[in-house]
Amino acid sequence: MKKRFSSLIEIQKEINEGNLNLPELVQYYLTQINKNKHLNAFLEVFEEDAKEQAEEIQKKITLKTAGKLAGMVIAIKDNIVYKDHESSASSQILKGFTSLFSATVVERLLAEDAIIIGRTNCDEFAMGASNENSAFGPVLNAIDNTRVPGGSSGGSAVAVQADMCLASLGSDTGGSIRQPAAFTGIYGLYPTYGAISRWGLIAFASSFDQIGPFTSSVSDMSLLMNCITGKDENDASMAQIEALNIQLTDNTKPLKIAYINDCVNHEGLEESIQTKTFEFIEALKEKGHSLTPIDFPYLDQMVPCYQILTTAEASSNLSRFSGLTYGNRSNNAIDLESMYKTTRSEGFGAEVKRRIMLGTFVLTSDFYDAYYTKAQKVRQVIRQETLKIFENYDIILTPTTSTVAFKIGEKSNNPIAMYLADLFTVQANLAGIPALSIPYGTDDNGLPIGMQIMGKPFEESTLLQLAQQLQ
Repeated sequence: MKKRFSSLIEIQKEINEGNLNLPELVQYYLTQINKNKHLNAFLEVFEEDAKEQAEEIQKKITLKTAGKLAGMVIAIKDNIVYKDHESSASSQILKGFTSLFSATVVERLLAEDAIIIGRTNCDEFAMGASNENSAFGPVLNAIDNTRVPGGSSGGSAVAVQADMCLASLGSDTGGSIRQPAAFTGIYGLYPTYGAISRWGLIAFASSFDQIGPFTSSVSDMSLLMNCITGKDENDASMAQIEALNIQLTDNTKPLKIAYINDCVNHEGLEESIQTKTFEFIEALKEKGHSLTPIDFPYLDQMVPCYQILTTAEASSNLSRFSGLTYGNRSNNAIDLESMYKTTRSEGFGAEVKRRIMLGTFVLTSDFYDAYYTKAQKVRQVIRQETLKIFENYDIILTPTTSTVAFKIGEKSNNPIAMYLADLFTVQANLAGIPALSIPYGTDDNGLPIGMQIMGKPFEESTLLQLAQQLQ
């Protein structure tokens, strides 16, 4: 088998016609993973599990009792736990940790007969925009191995990009799905906050984090969202809604789309991306949609607001990793206090330490009101002003990123430049609205470019329907 599949529809058609079976498909992806080891996308491959699952699900297919995702081989980011499998969030502090339960999304994938082929590399505790912060080395972009794949879900993005699985799951706190999707030329979705359970997601910033899919097709994205969304009693922060029921049709009503002037004309936007953005705008007009430039004067406040709030939440969330009950424990401790200090000093990487310290600083009594409380107020303004746009428009459009994939090491010593890589993506996380990165051509060097469309809460169907029209 040498064919690359871009959707589950293709795979299921081949299986139903007798041209393919699941064990062959799994072996194909295992071969692809082995061939692309140099990309460092996978931290662990569940080879035996995947082969066993393939045999069992193939029998179900024969008996016509298989689930909706039968034939989908999928990878999960290393911060999504899977019972009896290791999960490390790409950090030394969780080295050797084996989960006692599965994340809700994993349970829902397995219930619909998806095959989970492995766990993917990411920035440590999902903190990064380049996938260079992993304790296990950087992930390489399959198009140009000297460039980053984006972060923090770079391994999940490259796994799909390099045909090592059909789809994957990542997590997005400020752009960690959409930015890698743009850098690797695939689809990536940040769902509405509360649409997908965070039960079993190793937390970075709990009021921002969401699990979401990477795919090569809109149909797979829609199907995955239908299978993994919906209320979960284990996650109190979830919206009490039933699973989404996204139905893609050939008919898309004309939409009112606003594009943000400050983004498309931003001084830091690469010329090739600006050109593609205006091409994208014209393509939408040709499809019958109306597009209007708007002003959104809070662009400069979004990244600082995001950094203050997420580092504060990270400081709290990561306090549980002490080496006392699970994960790695330092061998250099001589008493309880030194165990905490040495375990955390040795276990956390530089970027994680930086964010923990920043978060602890803004939560101190002397600076709480000056930073944390003020950032919460700014977040509310950003959310309210974003939702106000949707009173007159169906969709907000921006480029996904201001640059194409940058060189490995290019921004490693400049944390501020790295944080600004999230400039166009953090708005969705601050407002809790869905946002989709759509692959839209390349620059002159063949590097992918992504366009971002944001929608009203729980209206992922509008985004995916538009993406389907453009696919």
